[in-house]
Amino acid sequence: MELLKMQWDMIIAFPPCTYLSNAGACRLYPKKGQLDQERYKKGLAAKEFFLHFLDADCPRIAVENPVSSTVFHMPPHSQEIQPWQFGHPYTKKTRLWLRGLPPLVPTNIVIPMGPYVPAETGRKDRSKYGAAKRGEDAKNRAKTFPGIAHAMAEQWAGQSVN
Repeated sequence: MELLKMQWDMIIAFPPCTYLSNAGACRLYPKKGQLDQERYKKGLAAKEFFLHFLDADCPRIAVENPVSSTVFHMPPHSQEIQPWQFGHPYTKKTRLWLRGLPPLVPTNIVIPMGPYVPAETGRKDRSKYGAAKRGEDAKNRAKTFPGIAHAMAEQWAGQSVN
């Protein structure tokens, strides 16, 4: 079977968010009102990559990403979810763009103890957030929480095409 002739029945994509995320806005605008053109170009390339998934020829699609910087004019998202809705005691707003799939239903609502990585902490006071070791923050912030991944697998794997 040739890969190019295969038709996917579902795509769940987690494209990199490094250059799209609103969390990186301080790097996108290193000086007030001054856009870093190199980083902006990387963000546009990231958006194009993101759209390849969203616009794929597939009946069921879910694309996950955090809140994006408004300068990239991302398409409207379908749903916003939080880790605390899936058994993890943190806040970290995540957006889903869905096509042919229902919204993800919370599976284990818990009380959040705080943000996964809050803004303006310098990431030094580890008692106030749930991220990993300093230096590994970006890698760990980008990971999908297991409770969310489990909910996606359980709720969407058996769905029929609309």
